[in-house]
Amino acid sequence: MVTTNKNKIPKTNLAFIGGSSTFAIDFPEEVKIPKVKVIGKQIFRTPFGDSPEFKLFEIDGELTLTVRMHGWRPGVKRADASRQIFWVFEQAGVKNILAEGGVGAIRRDLQLRDFIIPDDYLDFSMRKDVYLSDKYLLIMRDPVCPDLTKIIAEKCYGIFPEKKVNRGVYAVTDGRHFESPAEVRMIEKLGGDVIGQSLCPEVYLAREIVACYAGIYLVVNRAEGIKPYWSHKELKDIFYQEAMNVGRIIIEGFRQIRQGRKKDCQCSKLRKKTLLK
Repeated sequence: MVTTNKNKIPKTNLAFIGGSSTFAIDFPEEVKIPKVKVIGKQIFRTPFGDSPEFKLFEIDGELTLTVRMHGWRPGVKRADASRQIFWVFEQAGVKNILAEGGVGAIRRDLQLRDFIIPDDYLDFSMRKDVYLSDKYLLIMRDPVCPDLTKIIAEKCYGIFPEKKVNRGVYAVTDGRHFESPAEVRMIEKLGGDVIGQSLCPEVYLAREIVACYAGIYLVVNRAEGIKPYWSHKELKDIFYQEAMNVGRIIIEGFRQIRQGRKKDCQCSKLRKKTLLK
């Protein structure tokens, strides 16, 4: 049952933003990991409109918030969906955010079904001016939390030692179309390793609410102009066949976060008060 609740946003330290790599399954139920229990679903009223549907679930007794496909839905601008999600996270007190998605490979050594954990980004989207308030200067040094990145990488290697896990630069575009070969050549020259549509504005909003943010992304196609050309069937097969694997990595990553991590990152120190009055 889905309920709409204006005020009672539950408190939690953990949140997951689901993308295309878990879209084929009902997360987290279908992953079928012990001590993972769904509590319910809720829609919250926010200053930016009603939120997308959140699912509330427990991992070893600790509450976690999750939302599907970055909150994108018909009739709602993607920028507003992002604001709605992160406003809810801020009210809940979320400090650790994991995300996932599918990306197109530019770098020639990346193969379909490889994982990439980005540590930096190039933002070619038109959604840069997305924020909850204008009170802060956001310093985008270490934009992706190195601590959470390390946890996800270790879990991925531990669960799937045969999988290749890469690091690199995520180039963000708007979509919903894929990029042209000329755009891909441009992004490659500027240092992009993969292309996707969701890392920004999420890294900005995570920094604004002083939360650590990291994600793992599945290579589901080759960017246009990169041969051999991908097929729609390949794309579909990867989404359906790898969704469980991605879901398992996310849950085990949260378990590691729950057990405590040595917080060496600077994420909480990179939001400053604006000097513009």
